[in-house]
Amino acid sequence: MRPETGVKVRCEATLERELRARGFTAIAGVDEVGRGCLFGPVVAGAVILSPDRPVRGLNDSKQLEPERRDVLAERIRERALAWAVAAVDAAMIDRINIYQASRLAMRLAVSRLRPAPDFVLVDAVPLDVPIPQRALIQGDARCHAIAAASIVAKVWRDACVSRWDEVYPEYGLKSHKGYATPEHTQALRDHGATPLHRLSFEPVRQYSRFPVNLSAQMDLFDAAGTFDAVGAA
Repeated sequence: MRPETGVKVRCEATLERELRARGFTAIAGVDEVGRGCLFGPVVAGAVILSPDRPVRGLNDSKQLEPERRDVLAERIRERALAWAVAAVDAAMIDRINIYQASRLAMRLAVSRLRPAPDFVLVDAVPLDVPIPQRALIQGDARCHAIAAASIVAKVWRDACVSRWDEVYPEYGLKSHKGYATPEHTQALRDHGATPLHRLSFEPVRQYSRFPVNLSAQMDLFDAAGTFDAVGAA
């Protein structure tokens, strides 16, 4: 179902309707946000939308203005049959890499849904869950359930990083949310990395004020049981 080149992608509920016609009743959309950030956790959302209480205007969270995202996130949380958020922190990202950390966050978000889903629609990346699923390229721009998950996750992560801006005001986190903007890179150059920066990412490693030996550090994390240190909403 890869979209044809040049064809405008529309965010619809077609797949959800087809799956309900096949007998599925709890169809979850799943997506992650913050994968390309230099700071903070990668966050996943999982949402089971109600067919009886639709939310209009759903789209890829990156295509929406912040104020619109906030409004839609509130409506999703009010009207959805279930929603959940899960976060994997920077230390875990450095330990298992961002791809696996993103999959872990999405898997955790799915596991927290009540009722549990009987089908999963996920943006691009298949998950290790014992549930029928379908991974969709550009899923957050094509599928209402995945778009809803991306909106809930994005609003939650932005709020989390904005709170950390109060702790580390010199990095400008509230404006760029941890992404690799020129402002953020300059702050790293001037101040080095915080404990919540991802040391396995450049330019964080480049401007760290202490030597970064990821292999040795990950051995210490393993010994300390860091694999259990997973953040959650």
